[in-house]
Amino acid sequence: MADGILKVGTITNSAGSGNIAIGSGVTLLSNTPAFEAYLGSDTTISDATYTKVEFNTEVYDTDSTYDNSSNYRFTPAIAGKYYIYGNILMETTGGHELDLGITSIYKNGSAYRQTVFNPSSSSLFAANIFIDAVMDLNATDYIEIFAYIDRTSGGDRTIKATTKSTYFGAYKIGA
Repeated sequence: MADGILKVGTITNSAGSGNIAIGSGVTLLSNTPAFEAYLGSDTTISDATYTKVEFNTEVYDTDSTYDNSSNYRFTPAIAGKYYIYGNILMETTGGHELDLGITSIYKNGSAYRQTVFNPSSSSLFAANIFIDAVMDLNATDYIEIFAYIDRTSGGDRTIKATTKSTYFGAYKIGA
């Protein structure tokens, strides 16, 4: 049979029912390992300092590849191409404006990609800052999310805890 596309509605074995064996050398694509986690409580961070975000509440973790209790990092265990994403809801308090917000993906302890938010308004007190990347990872690489908040003097710099706005996830794409 020539190479091409096989389209079927139902596959059965020669007896008309039962299991079908997949031969060796056949690759079944799957989007695992995969995980998503969120920040369980608001976190106040230092001004103008990169701070690792401790996403401590898992939504799912298909292969136990996300550490939600000590290092707060994703280590894929399977080499491949991965879609990495995260979002941080940053807020300043006490009437002091957000001057600069940065969400960063770190790979093996070094900044890999950053999304920078530099508002032109002097009255902004909060912002959602999303980041994503497609990355080639080996089995032992590790991925973390860092936040950076710079604000005018006074007030707190807080990463807000919410499943809808402060989250981190990843999943394998393709082979």
